[in-house]
Amino acid sequence: MRKTLEDLYYGNIIPHEKRISAKSELQRMVSRAAECESKLTKLLNDEGKELFSVFMSAQQEIDGITAIDNFILGFRLGVRLMIDCMDENDITDGR
Repeated sequence: MRKTLEDLYYGNIIPHEKRISAKSELQRMVSRAAECESKLTKLLNDEGKELFSVFMSAQQEIDGITAIDNFILGFRLGVRLMIDCMDENDITDGR
């Protein structure tokens, strides 16, 4: 336990960092999105490209906020599960 806490303190654990497998469904979708973005950008005039850029930035902010919120919710659920496991008053006498 101490090693995990030390790793977290020293920045050796980065919960939001994840490598994408080359043949995963996620990688396939990332590639598809990049291809669509490239094709769409070619179709837009300068004003459309600027608006699309603003849209993409806003979506990235939304994704970041959502990722943080989901991490916190998952962490809290994990802590609640650990607390429930530690509750010795919850054990029945076999009935």
